[in-house]
Amino acid sequence: MTPVASNFPAPASLAAGLGSHAPSEVAFSGTVTSQPHFFFGKNTQAMHEAFEVRSDDGHDVEIVDNVKLAPRVPVAVGDRIGVQGELIPDASHGPLVHWTHHDPSGHHEDGFLDFDGRRYA
Repeated sequence: MTPVASNFPAPASLAAGLGSHAPSEVAFSGTVTSQPHFFFGKNTQAMHEAFEVRSDDGHDVEIVDNVKLAPRVPVAVGDRIGVQGELIPDASHGPLVHWTHHDPSGHHEDGFLDFDGRRYA
């Protein structure tokens, strides 16, 4: 996984982000453990995809990607994926990573999903 050059601090590991108990930028690799499902975000008014990933260091986390801002990622259970985005460690249903796409306004660090030789951002 190649980091994105930016004016933002380098992302932390998932384990470090989970230990901080505060939102933070993270980058990690893992294996998809659930089929993607789609929903309409009530705050963003945009379609999202969500799926579970087990990180290489054994943490389970939900990935939530805004497919209005980045293309859908055609993952299936068992696929390997690289993730960079904002970790919310204490979300209502367990940890999640969102902002896995570019920020058109440039106010938030760009995230991405690396899958099958392609970067989805």
